[in-house]
Amino acid sequence: MFKMKRIMALGLTLILGTSLLVGCGDGGGDSSKGGDSGSDVIKLGATIPETGEVAVYGNAALNGYKLAIKEYNEDGGILDKEIKLIAYDNKGDGNEAINAYNKLVDNDKIDALIGGVISTNTQALAPNAARDGIPMITATATADEGITEEGDNIFRSCFTDSYQGEKLAMFALEDLDAKNAAVVYNTGSDYSDGLANTFEQTFKENGGEVIAKEGYTEQDKDFKSILTKLKGKDVDVLVIPDYYEKIALITKQAREVGLESTFIGGDGWDGVIGKIDDDIIQDSYFTNHYATDDESEVVQGFIKNYEEEYGEKPNAFAALGYDAVTTMLEAMKEAGTTDREAVIEALGNIELDLVSGNTKFDEVGNPIKEVTIIKIDGGENKLEIKK
Repeated sequence: MFKMKRIMALGLTLILGTSLLVGCGDGGGDSSKGGDSGSDVIKLGATIPETGEVAVYGNAALNGYKLAIKEYNEDGGILDKEIKLIAYDNKGDGNEAINAYNKLVDNDKIDALIGGVISTNTQALAPNAARDGIPMITATATADEGITEEGDNIFRSCFTDSYQGEKLAMFALEDLDAKNAAVVYNTGSDYSDGLANTFEQTFKENGGEVIAKEGYTEQDKDFKSILTKLKGKDVDVLVIPDYYEKIALITKQAREVGLESTFIGGDGWDGVIGKIDDDIIQDSYFTNHYATDDESEVVQGFIKNYEEEYGEKPNAFAALGYDAVTTMLEAMKEAGTTDREAVIEALGNIELDLVSGNTKFDEVGNPIKEVTIIKIDGGENKLEIKK
């Protein structure tokens, strides 16, 4: 698939700037130059949930996009061109995401697409991007199916659900010395179900025993009946692969019924601190894309600049948003052009030291990288290990 010699592009300079152009709603103005090789602007399109139930994720990713573009523009842009972000709010809805995509491609003439943010939106976009052959990278869509395999032009910065499920299982076995596990998962969530299944399969294949697997629905608020079934079974680890709102409820009720197991989960745990008493989730572990206490120069430079820009610590969605834009722009630099085919080939062969770690891509556009394991300690996320 890829013919170019693999490119090493390490140690990106982190410089704050002020020349970011962001177009929202109407596409940010003049689109006559979009997609034109003679244009003096490179247009990156984005369709994100700025409002709605998953806006917290969309806005964090958007902040990452903006910061990366701001830094590149302060450093002179790329290919002697300024970078412009054109972003539309899709409210977390797949149809809205497709409508936004059509505007970005047909009206705004974007050079590349950064998106979507959540997996369902990205799955809606991917067939269209594949049909049009537009370079596309999603920062945060982790679903295994319906994304990168849709076309050679589609990539992602985040690892997949199955990839982190495998790493979580091996961490439980090798680092926590767990002999058995119980899994409590959301039957109505592809994310939760996929993580649960991959964890179970990997854990069993490598000598562990899954002594219980209990499901619940998205509407459930009371989990004590399924948690009580686990009491007295001496469960080493209780696996809760869901998002932090549900995790806060389940962990609290697990302790209330007397479970003393170690809690573990996936990247949906990011954000649980502050949603529940610290002592309940003390010494819990979850997979994530980066850790804020990673001493890497790239990580600490990003955090410093992000805090100066937004007044808060960046979560994983912000870091991956930053990485996605960085990856696309570095590929354009390596290609020496915004020509779609050249950029896609450069993406497939590039290797970068990013906030989320050293990254290159496999044959279907998924990243080959380490998974960060976070330990919750004293109300803080701390880097435990990378696997």
